[in-house]
Amino acid sequence: MVKHLGRLSALRSHALGGERPRPSPERSGELPQWETDSRPPGRLRRALPRVRSVAGQVFLLQLVIMVLFAAAASGALVVQARKSSTQEARQLSMGVAESFAQAPGTLAAMKSGDPTVLLQPRAEEARKNTGVDYVVAFDPQGFRWTHPDPKLIGKHIFALREGAAADRPFTKTFEGSLGLAVDTTVPVRDTNGTTIVGFVSVGVTVASVDDVVQDQLPQLLGFAGAALAVSAVGTALVSWRLRRQTRGLDPSEMTRMYEHHDAVLHAVREGVLIISGDARLLLANDEARRLLDLPADAENRRVTDLGLAADTAGLLCSAREITDVVHLAGDRLLAINIRPVDPHGRPSGTVVTLRDSTELRALAGRAEVARERLGLLYEAGVRIGTTLDVVRTAQELAEVAVPRFADAATVDLLDPILRGAVSAGPGPEMRRVAVHGDGGARSLYPVGELIRFVPTSPVAVGAERGRAVLDADLTSSGGWMADQDPDRARRLLELGFHSLITVPLQARGVVLGMANFWRSDADPFGQEDLAFAEELAARAAVAVDNARRYTREHTLAESLQRSLLPGSLPHHSAVEVAHRYLPAQEGVGGDWFDVIPLPGARVALVVGDVVGHGLHAAATMGRLRTAVHNFSSLDLPPDELLGHLDELVARIDSDENADRDHESVSGATCLYAIYDPASGACAFARAGHPEPALVRLDGTVEYVRVPGSPPLGLGGGLPFETTELTLPEGSRLVLYTDGLIEDRQRGMDAGLDALRAALAHRDRTPEETCQDVLDAVLPARSSDDIALLVARTRLLSPSQVAEWDVPSDPAVVAGVRADVARRLQAWELEDMPFTTELIISELVTNAIRYGTEPIRLRVLHDDDSLICEVADGSSTSPHLRRAATTDEGGRGLFLVAQFAQRWGTRYTARGKVIWTEQSTRAPAGDTDEMSADGVLDQWEDAAW
Repeated sequence: MVKHLGRLSALRSHALGGERPRPSPERSGELPQWETDSRPPGRLRRALPRVRSVAGQVFLLQLVIMVLFAAAASGALVVQARKSSTQEARQLSMGVAESFAQAPGTLAAMKSGDPTVLLQPRAEEARKNTGVDYVVAFDPQGFRWTHPDPKLIGKHIFALREGAAADRPFTKTFEGSLGLAVDTTVPVRDTNGTTIVGFVSVGVTVASVDDVVQDQLPQLLGFAGAALAVSAVGTALVSWRLRRQTRGLDPSEMTRMYEHHDAVLHAVREGVLIISGDARLLLANDEARRLLDLPADAENRRVTDLGLAADTAGLLCSAREITDVVHLAGDRLLAINIRPVDPHGRPSGTVVTLRDSTELRALAGRAEVARERLGLLYEAGVRIGTTLDVVRTAQELAEVAVPRFADAATVDLLDPILRGAVSAGPGPEMRRVAVHGDGGARSLYPVGELIRFVPTSPVAVGAERGRAVLDADLTSSGGWMADQDPDRARRLLELGFHSLITVPLQARGVVLGMANFWRSDADPFGQEDLAFAEELAARAAVAVDNARRYTREHTLAESLQRSLLPGSLPHHSAVEVAHRYLPAQEGVGGDWFDVIPLPGARVALVVGDVVGHGLHAAATMGRLRTAVHNFSSLDLPPDELLGHLDELVARIDSDENADRDHESVSGATCLYAIYDPASGACAFARAGHPEPALVRLDGTVEYVRVPGSPPLGLGGGLPFETTELTLPEGSRLVLYTDGLIEDRQRGMDAGLDALRAALAHRDRTPEETCQDVLDAVLPARSSDDIALLVARTRLLSPSQVAEWDVPSDPAVVAGVRADVARRLQAWELEDMPFTTELIISELVTNAIRYGTEPIRLRVLHDDDSLICEVADGSSTSPHLRRAATTDEGGRGLFLVAQFAQRWGTRYTARGKVIWTEQSTRAPAGDTDEMSADGVLDQWEDAAW
């Protein structure tokens, strides 16, 4: 049995050199290494001559063809000669290999212990005798026993027996370092004929090609030259013809023109037709085929034979110039343009362009609707929420929606929202606050009506779910309308209302109400209208919620403001007053006014303004008004009172700045005036406030020049100044805040001029004066509070005042008592002499003992009050105390406090005044029916 060795897996080395060849790229997966030229291909292409003309390129092509033809012919001869030589080489190689393999002694030598010693000489002898290039013997494993180069003996043969079995001879032709070579390998079998002992490989080179090739080459080259000359003449003729037909264009330009033509013609969304002068279609792009529904073989056919409508075919065949003519072709509306062409006297034709305006019109319609919706949303953002009034904001929503979105619109709000409160949740009852639309809208529920919606109505469903509800066909889904109000439902359907969108007005997760949009003339609402209605309602809901929050805060602030302002001014004999207070439309501020009675029949007139708006300003105003009352009870002059008030505001501001959770006062203004009806004197002091206006009896108006000072809390402890002047009886004193004379459209100077003109009237009461001022000066839209106080002055009659200069002698006290008693009798106050004499005795005695001159007594009878004042030049202040039983004195002021309704001390520039006030209607003390003399006799005059 033949031992099968399989295919040899090693690569065959070069037979003579024995080196391992470089693996091919196809087998190794690596790129081939180019070693002949390192220049890149692009640089090689630039090195070649560039031929741009078509004729030159044709000539170059023919030259290449001739050269290739001659080379092919020469190659054929060479191949034929080489084939013959190769055949002889194969026979020689096969014969020598078989002879050496079958020679006596070859098998024995291969089986010996050292085959090289026996075979190498014989192989070299056979090589030299036969003229072959090598005789190599090697074992079945591929290791050489012989080789012309002794260095390679023992080396492994890297040979691949391609497609051949190892058990039979094999001949292979290959290209070696010496040229074309033939190698034959013959196996040497053992005597049994089955076992291969070794191999014999014989190679021989093909030395040269037959001499016939050299003899035929000149003829071949001559024939190629002649063919090339004929080709050059033909190329010149073709070049001349092509240059005329292509008008001198080179191939690249022609290619570019064709590519541009093809791209533009078939990519544009506009149909293009080229029609010859005889009405034959020469070209139609893809869009034209689609628009006209042309057959596939439309080119080169007459336009009238393409199955087009007669009017369409006639229009396309017309030779006149047409621009954007709209033509109906089937179900498409085409815009057609026709331009005649006359290419230099050649047959004329026309170029037709077609544009599908049907799709453009639909697209334009959708774009127009979107543009209108965006414009309406922008208008809604501008028009809705112009005021912070809930009802007006709802009305603005209805006005924006009609008629550009709906034929009628209604807005329903929950009742708590109208009061500025937060609703506990959507309920079935809502109040209609806005209705807007055509005549049919009058059939809807009117404004102000409280509506209870049935659970199946879109309003109830939308409020419960918090989403918009679309009822596109009220005629088929009007069951809820019949349940709600059958008569009203019938009238609405008769008026043509056919669809409804109801959208919840929802802000911060709270449903405030519902907006309802109705259509009667326009197309029914669709899903795209639903999305727009939700967007419109969302914008309106924010404005409604802002108005609700403002209403709530404004109501609270205004309530606080009005509760802190005087509800009614006290009646006073010194002045006749009238007042007005108008809160700002944008928020309640800190303006206030006051009329405070003072001892001695005097009165204090106050007007102030706290910087800012809202609850904080109103609360601060209340604190300052209370402080003014408290400081007024101390009977301080205007400058001192403002000084104390300035310290208070600065302290409040400092305390609140330390606590960053609260707003600071940031300043306040105040005008404080004290009027004395006994003398007509009026003292003024102001802190950052406008000057008061004085209207005299003849109607002339002047602004009292009161020295200005910084606002309260900003003066840094600077002193305030007082201005005093005497006012004639019947003159009007006008105090106001800056909101009356200054606004965004008018400066303060213009406001003062307008106020002067409004006050320049004679014989006007304070009430009439207030109304005149508001009618003439009030801004159209006030951004600040307005406080106005008008006081008409009065003077006490001389018969109501009694004065005495008292010497510093205790003996005169009895006479003073007697004078006062006579004056009380003249004033018909017979019930008051006892207590009055007692009070005067105590006050005059104290002034004589503890005060300094001058000492003066003044008694005033003012309506239902009797006022006693004792002035002296001392600044010491008396104090009320309870005397012990062992004390001899100390009970005088106690008795005064018991018998007088009020008493107190005020300081002047030249001393002090101790005053008491008694009511002429209800005596202050009970004397237990004891006579005046009995009470007075308990103390000696000297004891006083």
